[in-house]
Amino acid sequence: MAVTAPAFETIAPPAASARKRRYTEDQVPIGRVLLRMLAGFIVLAVFILPYTIMFFGSVKTKSQIRSVDPTYLPTEWHWENYITMWSTPETPLPQNLISTIVISVFATVLVLGVAMPAAYYTARFRFPGRYVFLFLVIVTQMLQPAVLTSGLFRQFVSLGLIDTWAAMIFINAAFNLSFAVWIMHSFFAGVPKEIDEAAQIDGAGRLTVLFRIQLPLVWPGIVTAIVFTFVACWNEFAASLVILSTAGNQPLSVALTKFVGQYETSWHYVFGISIVAIIPVVVLFMIIEKRLVGGLTAGSVK
Repeated sequence: MAVTAPAFETIAPPAASARKRRYTEDQVPIGRVLLRMLAGFIVLAVFILPYTIMFFGSVKTKSQIRSVDPTYLPTEWHWENYITMWSTPETPLPQNLISTIVISVFATVLVLGVAMPAAYYTARFRFPGRYVFLFLVIVTQMLQPAVLTSGLFRQFVSLGLIDTWAAMIFINAAFNLSFAVWIMHSFFAGVPKEIDEAAQIDGAGRLTVLFRIQLPLVWPGIVTAIVFTFVACWNEFAASLVILSTAGNQPLSVALTKFVGQYETSWHYVFGISIVAIIPVVVLFMIIEKRLVGGLTAGSVK
């Protein structure tokens, strides 16, 4: 009796055209790509155009800006405007820049020093009134300095801190603290508790867990809080206008108004100071752009 070898069914590999079609059928048509690029350039132009106009206006003379037949491009480029604006009699601009930097940096540091422990504690521990506390924290975000300026003025007069950098540091820190707490609270809550427990088993204390274990894990959230707090402090206007009366103590946002008069406005200086005030914020965004994007999108996908 002859024994025949079992026949194995051979499976032919998929045709090259089918494989190619599988990888190409989901490609976006070139027309749609060009349309998206065009839409992106239009959006970019809308956002860049005001800054471009400010830049061109900053290198014009006052007569060119107020000309009856104005032009977008300056007929003569006066780069000396960026030098002369620092010595104008309206306001001591170098001191205003220093004041803005000091208030923004120290207020941001104060916010981080208070918000990090608060966010960590509310995310890790359950205590009576926890949800009420978090609700009151977010409710304070609805209060703006412009609404409370008269009360703040009387309070800092009684404390002897009126017309000082310390008063504006406390005000900016207070009005940005709630946002920073909520941002970092969500990041701390997203870290598994088992990581804390493992570190504590190895002998780490609460502060060690917070600063050496938790902070590297929630760094994108901290960067997000830093950026938004710093920008809010940098652009603050209403409280600074009321609390700070000495020209040298006022930030750039208030000093800018000194060039807008009742009968005449030095628009070339207004545009130049605006460009200078934008640069530090742009540089900050460029330095920490990747971590900022990670902080804004964290938690969107599980």
